[in-house]
Amino acid sequence: MIRSFESASARRFSDATAATARVAAAFEGWAPELTALITDGETPPVPRLVYKLPVGHRWDRWPGVTLLGDAAHLMSPFAGEGANLAMFDGAELGRAIAAHPGDIEAALTAYEEAMFPRGASAAAEAHRNHKLFFDDRAPFGLIDFFTGALEGRHNENARA
Repeated sequence: MIRSFESASARRFSDATAATARVAAAFEGWAPELTALITDGETPPVPRLVYKLPVGHRWDRWPGVTLLGDAAHLMSPFAGEGANLAMFDGAELGRAIAAHPGDIEAALTAYEEAMFPRGASAAAEAHRNHKLFFDDRAPFGLIDFFTGALEGRHNENARA
């Protein structure tokens, strides 16, 4: 599994056969039907980096300026909330401006006070899910999570 910028470098993926073998080796022992998706593909693997801000990221107020969407709370895509947050941020920013006519600083402050915890909550979920998919226990943490959901319980190890 690719776990760092260094392991995803172009140099390590310039030889398509070696790159395919390296990625397939990370899934040694998995069902052949799944590893065939790597080894029998028509194109070699391409590393895709995941960019994110730290959970709970904040900034100090800057007069007349704010951020929304990914600019405000860039997170991994593993909560499926990016586009939802961006649209909600836009609506909430518009609502804050309408609620504070003539006082843009009050509007931006009100918007950010609600946006920061909303973004942090989604970022925490994305971070947790990213770990389920890619940490050293993968895929077993994810399996535990879904097994717990099916049994009506939450596996705290999978949520950590």
